[in-house]
Amino acid sequence: MKRDPQSLSVLHSRPPLERMLRIHQALKNNSFPNASKLAREIEVASKTIHRDIEFMRDRLGLPVEYDAAHNGYFYNGEVSSFPTMQISEGELFALVVAEKALQQYRGTSFEKPLLSAIRKMEQALPDTISLNLSEVQETISFRTRAEPVLNLEIFDVLARAVAQRQQLDISYRKPGQQRTEQRLIDPYHLANINGEWFLFAFDQARKDIRTFAPVRIRSAKITGKHFVRSQKFSLENRLRDSFGVHSGEGKYDVVIRFNERSADYVREKKWHGSQKLIEHKNGEVELRLQLSSLMEIQRWVLSWGGDAKVIKPPELIESVQQAARNILGR
Repeated sequence: MKRDPQSLSVLHSRPPLERMLRIHQALKNNSFPNASKLAREIEVASKTIHRDIEFMRDRLGLPVEYDAAHNGYFYNGEVSSFPTMQISEGELFALVVAEKALQQYRGTSFEKPLLSAIRKMEQALPDTISLNLSEVQETISFRTRAEPVLNLEIFDVLARAVAQRQQLDISYRKPGQQRTEQRLIDPYHLANINGEWFLFAFDQARKDIRTFAPVRIRSAKITGKHFVRSQKFSLENRLRDSFGVHSGEGKYDVVIRFNERSADYVREKKWHGSQKLIEHKNGEVELRLQLSSLMEIQRWVLSWGGDAKVIKPPELIESVQQAARNILGR
């Protein structure tokens, strides 16, 4: 019987796990299948069957043997189930923690596929692994102070455009403005930074990389044009001198002194790649940074109230003082 070449190409691409599960079931039925018979049933080459059986025997430890009298293979021992995955209790624990850590992806187009992948892994676990999952639920959790309100349809368009490198026509609202602007962009990268999503894209009108907050994108349409991402783009390099997501053209040596009450909180985190901590005898600590923009560090300093004091640069001292006066209504 002649097979359609197109159907053959599909059949030959059958996943290895699916093939081995078919072989496993045939061996469990004690029908003594040989490579030729299995190749016809699964519609692959006999050499493929031989490789699969070798993998099952040598790598998965299944007791597969050949019986010359029956001209076929069989299991020389009890096999209760196909060992689809080997995992330790520690790995299972980490898997459960990873599922709980999905909080930052809630409400995005990544949530369902991530949860689906984790569910498939959990279902493939061997029965011998045991772990009190209720204890994990009670002892580990992830919380976020504020979740961004995303338009899921727009976010899905952004994610697909980034993955497929498709140009976008977006309607974008800058912070503090009501009107929107049309922007033609090449979306390079979606990043979750400190719990917030940002889109890094090449702006065609400005001929430069710009940062967009997906929550401020009112509409996004794929233009049908594809782009080649610049090899010069590197998110790590772009954010190296920023205190969050905003990078600038400046170069600032920032020094902030924290009193004894707040010093421990500062010591317990790495706030920036350039940071240096200088200890003082009175229990205070100085945080020294090298930044390209003062926008985000100003807000951060204000969040410490009176526990943080800016030593330099003068521009940051002035901006913090002015913000404090605005808070007091002066």
